[in-house]
Amino acid sequence: MMRSLISIIGSVLMALCFAGCSESDTTAGIEIGNPEISNIGLTAEFSIDYSDAKPVVLSKVAAEDEKVVIDTFDLTLSEVKSYCTFYDKGTSVDVDKGQQIWPYEDDPAAVLPISFTDGAYVKDAFYNINLKNGGLLKEIGVSFQVGKKSGVNSIYGRIRQGGKEIPFVYEMNNIQLFELLYNQAQIDIQDSAVNLSVAFRVHRFVDGLDFASAKIGEDGVIHFSKTENEKLWNALNDRFLPSFQCLRFKYTAANGAEYDGFVDDIWAEIVEPLNKNFVTNGDFKEGGNDWVFHTQFNGVADTSIVKEKNSNVMRVHVTKGGNFSYSVQLLHENIPVVAGATYKFIFTIWSDVEGEMTARLGNSIYNGETNGFQEHVKVSTSGKSFEIEFSPAETDPYARLDLNLGKVERTIWIKDVQLIRIK
Repeated sequence: MMRSLISIIGSVLMALCFAGCSESDTTAGIEIGNPEISNIGLTAEFSIDYSDAKPVVLSKVAAEDEKVVIDTFDLTLSEVKSYCTFYDKGTSVDVDKGQQIWPYEDDPAAVLPISFTDGAYVKDAFYNINLKNGGLLKEIGVSFQVGKKSGVNSIYGRIRQGGKEIPFVYEMNNIQLFELLYNQAQIDIQDSAVNLSVAFRVHRFVDGLDFASAKIGEDGVIHFSKTENEKLWNALNDRFLPSFQCLRFKYTAANGAEYDGFVDDIWAEIVEPLNKNFVTNGDFKEGGNDWVFHTQFNGVADTSIVKEKNSNVMRVHVTKGGNFSYSVQLLHENIPVVAGATYKFIFTIWSDVEGEMTARLGNSIYNGETNGFQEHVKVSTSGKSFEIEFSPAETDPYARLDLNLGKVERTIWIKDVQLIRIK
């Protein structure tokens, strides 16, 4: 399974139990981020894939009966970025624009030739990348230039028709540059290295197109360009970026206009399942993994995981409530939601002091606006389950769940947190 990368900022604290709960162990508490690894470097694989699988790790080579075979596909890698949110007030990174992690500052103009058909594996060029940078990772973006070097603005291959193999050239000159954005759930971490698989899916690119209608040039080659086989060229243009298995993409067209979009099959696989809990570790079986504990505006609190019968419970002990309800927060990021779909948020909560808390689903921290619901929940001294049904106003792959617990000195227990799509 792929695992998401998140950073270490963490607080691992113990506190006293309440109402028949018992402490799980002396290491219970919130861990914000990666396991303690001295360095988390990046490697990347670039390949052609002929399988019908949607997300791929190991790419499938062309079979003898493939109707379309790609022989040469080269690009120029120009930039690698990480997109994170930060809870360190000293961080000045613009999270919307991301943080450039390659090329390095001492060689800002560096580019790297990449051959997808040869199966490029990049390690040495990324020797100094360290993803443990204090941020909660959302995406890794890889950017490519098109046409900056001879031979890297076209895809060359063969089409099998009537028992013959006809060479073809697809010109990519409708794009100046593009960025592929890989969701944190698509990024593979093993030991102290992170590997990013950047595969181009041939079937996604060509299946269903009527190549029999393509005109063969005088040179015996099928050219897909603005001047030859233009209709098929436009269809391939529409399919080109979604043929990568990233979550979304951005690109600058030949005329300088900028566009972005989701890779629909990857996106659907992430957001469409009904009754799936999009709050990972909502039962706290993995301690505080995937949760962020945040205090601000004079809020002071600590956390621990306690046992209640057969359930794990998140215990938040607020010693100073702070100025606002959001002075003490239990947060969960990277929740994908679709505008207009219907969701239900469910959780159980109780406290040693009756009062209110606020539950809210917001857009990604890039703009911090509510997107779905904001409810002031009355918390009693006995456990009560709450259900909130809502429809997001905007599609967001990185929505944030806020449980605002501040403003009052108290101890709060939370368990069985779920956010599910019901239709």
